[in-house]
Amino acid sequence: METVSPDTSTGGEAPLLPARMVNEFAYCPRLAYLEWVDGEFADNADTVEGRVHHRRVDQAPTRRSEEAEPPEGEKAMIHQRSVWLSSERLGVTAKIDLVECEGRHVTPVDYKRGKRPHVERGAYEPELVQLCVQGLLLREHGFDCDEGVLYFVGSRDRVTVRFDDQLTARTLELIEGLRALTRDPKLPPPLVDSPKCPRCSLVGICLPDEVGWLSRPHDPAQGEIRRLIPAGDDALPLYVQQPGARVTKSGDCLKVMDHDTVLAETRLIETSQVALFGQVQVSTQAVQELCKRGIPISYLSSGGWFYGVTSGLTHKNVELRMSQFSAASDERRCLILARRFVQAKIANCRTILRRNHPAVPDGVLQDLKADGRHAGEAESLDELLGIEGTAARRYFGEFAGMLKPAGDAMRFDFAGRNRRPPRDPINAMLSLAYAMLVREWTTTLQAVGFDPYRGFFHQPRYGRPALALDLMEEFRPLIADSVVHTAVNNGEVRRTDWIERMGSVALTPEGRRRFIETYERRMGQDITHPVFGYQISYRRVLEVQARLLGRYLIGEIHEYPSFTTR
Repeated sequence: METVSPDTSTGGEAPLLPARMVNEFAYCPRLAYLEWVDGEFADNADTVEGRVHHRRVDQAPTRRSEEAEPPEGEKAMIHQRSVWLSSERLGVTAKIDLVECEGRHVTPVDYKRGKRPHVERGAYEPELVQLCVQGLLLREHGFDCDEGVLYFVGSRDRVTVRFDDQLTARTLELIEGLRALTRDPKLPPPLVDSPKCPRCSLVGICLPDEVGWLSRPHDPAQGEIRRLIPAGDDALPLYVQQPGARVTKSGDCLKVMDHDTVLAETRLIETSQVALFGQVQVSTQAVQELCKRGIPISYLSSGGWFYGVTSGLTHKNVELRMSQFSAASDERRCLILARRFVQAKIANCRTILRRNHPAVPDGVLQDLKADGRHAGEAESLDELLGIEGTAARRYFGEFAGMLKPAGDAMRFDFAGRNRRPPRDPINAMLSLAYAMLVREWTTTLQAVGFDPYRGFFHQPRYGRPALALDLMEEFRPLIADSVVHTAVNNGEVRRTDWIERMGSVALTPEGRRRFIETYERRMGQDITHPVFGYQISYRRVLEVQARLLGRYLIGEIHEYPSFTTR
């Protein structure tokens, strides 16, 4: 039996549908849409285990016959692995794990992780129809195929599946349903309280319970929703700030080298992003591997000024970017979103002052509350910008009251916000924290599928990630400002960690290292989500907020849920 090369095109029309996508469509139409139309994918323990079990069958196809010669007059059984087949008439393609051949009679074998389920027909519908697609393709290519086999690795069971009229009709129905789904730009609704969701690898992208919660009237009797996504991320950023250092790839690891000295080493699977400060080099092999794995490389000046990002190919979700550009071209929708961003920022500034200032004047709190109300009533972006500026002056006027220096050696002077360059240590730390936060948002937005340079409140300007600046507004006080007064109040950054040059100040490498540690602790801190009620880290919150903005822009939820801490 010859191996047929895959072909996912149909002469310029809709691409051929993979048999695996028919499986996903039978399991959950929303999952199939996210993977096939939006190009989303994420690993979990189940998908990784499945790849491990498929390592043998995914090897290059080989022809193997029985070791002993068959009796005279009988045909040898041929086993062909990793067989690609396609059919333009059916509009499908499949990679068959194993085909057992005896003359013109063939049997597809599909490997499945886990144990055999004790249900009717020996398997669930998604697995049955995926196998049936393979059988239909074999028939299309002139072979006799009336049954297939599902091999469950966990229990080492072979389940024979007959391709009867009922299964064949159901498979053709699902193929047509999936094809219709690809022609409809509307994302299917999420499953409601489904037991399928917790084991789904795309649950953090789909957000089924969160979208359902926000898209229908909330019943207080329902209680908190399920936390289906991990609270945090096992992978962490790699920061490199040693001048002259070089990041290289060695196997599945990244090494930070200073000439022949290894400064640091980390596994790629444990790296979420790479941040390079100042004169740091990175090898072509490392860049290629990071792009392939979807790990962004961020470039910053030695003082923390954010330059840009290197990442892999642009996200495939064109519909999301079209919705983003459409909303950004609509002044009314821009104003609606901008109001939400600014209101949340002012509310969070007020909360941070109440938590950390020992004697914040009541008048300032009342003024900030009024500023938030006025922001919700602003009639234009210019008016909103003026309200935001007024609220920022009130807030930073009391910022020094949140600092608790211990003696003259720890005293910092802070009379107000200044930058470019910052003239005192507090402003220098604020600028660094904001640069790190905008970097965080830029990479998050790119990973979700947005264009980070087209915003709603911040208007386009060459080289400015306007959408990242929009979404970081409500998190400035909660993350960046909080990191600054934590670093000062806990003595993590000291007066000796600063260099003064021509009226500006900058952190020493050691002081910056400790400041980054404080920032990373804050990003990894678990907090109670103010809308959904479950525990989640700040880094995960950014991703959830970005995805919820996408759900709002495509019309799946009615309004963008601002993040305002309690």
